Amino acid sequence: MSAKQVLALLSSHIDGDEEQLLSIALQIAAQEARQGRAEDADKLKRLVQKARDQRGSGKPAGGQTPIPLARPRGELQGLVDSSYPRVSLSGMVLERDVAKRLARIVHQQQERLTLHDHGQTPATHMLLVGPPGTGKTMTASALAAELRLPLFTVRLEALFSRFFGETAGKLRLLFDQIAQTRGVYLLDEFDAIGARRGDPNDVGEIRRVLNSVLAFMEEPNSTDSLVLAATNHVEILDQALARRFDEVIEYTLPDAVSARAIIERRLGKFKFTGKGWGTLETAFEGLSQGELVRAADAVVKDVILEGASKVSPTALKEALENRQTLKGKFRRLSI
Repeated sequence: MSAKQVLALLSSHIDGDEEQLLSIALQIAAQEARQGRAEDADKLKRLVQKARDQRGSGKPAGGQTPIPLARPRGELQGLVDSSYPRVSLSGMVLERDVAKRLARIVHQQQERLTLHDHGQTPATHMLLVGPPGTGKTMTASALAAELRLPLFTVRLEALFSRFFGETAGKLRLLFDQIAQTRGVYLLDEFDAIGARRGDPNDVGEIRRVLNSVLAFMEEPNSTDSLVLAATNHVEILDQALARRFDEVIEYTLPDAVSARAIIERRLGKFKFTGKGWGTLETAFEGLSQGELVRAADAVVKDVILEGASKVSPTALKEALENRQTLKGKFRRLSI
């Protein structure tokens, strides 16, 4: 342990910043692990976890007291946005296989110390792929809420600099944050840095950034942070990068049953009953979860302002068809 780390520990103790103190302890654990002292590193991590568990004692029934929100400091403030989401996995309409795999990730993270006892580590790197609006970003929020962890959203555009040395330095700051401060980290639009090496449009800096990310994926994660990379364009990702993810989860457009469930949940007390749903199935086709939600929200607002008690199937169908028309216009513009 260096003199700087001792000073930082004392300073955190004097300031009463327990979360910072525990973060520094995890930095030391990561350093011990890199130097081959795995037993000492494991002891430190267990003590940190014990301290956090004790701090959460006395919590009200039915939920764990969340740890204080760790906010990025210094140069990281321009790279990472932090939040504390409240959405849950049960609040999402997910395919059965996707829901099952996400529940398994949560269980592994919750029982990570048990896994460590048997020489195993929980899944920490996930790749989420699928069309826009299908729930990838919401999944990151839900996982953070389920694990009572802060969600750190990485602004990938802020990583790039005219000078590779600066870009590499920013990446190092980000990787150190992930290793030292436990949380859920979302790298959205990951194809911006995960494009295939050797692509005709590739530039040298992107290739070097990708190589840095590949190296990072091999580093030990001393805090068991959960890193989620989301992309709408899995076809352009470098295969060497895709192989380094513990889980690859694919999101698809909802079928008619799922679409109805999404809309019913969003309409809440304003939903209608009866045969009106049968006229809507064709209007669901090709719409993402996000587009269905926006259509439902539009008619709910009208109902509230009109003082009505239920949404009209005709009004909902019109809102869905408007989303279809809008989507078609954007599709033609992209061709």
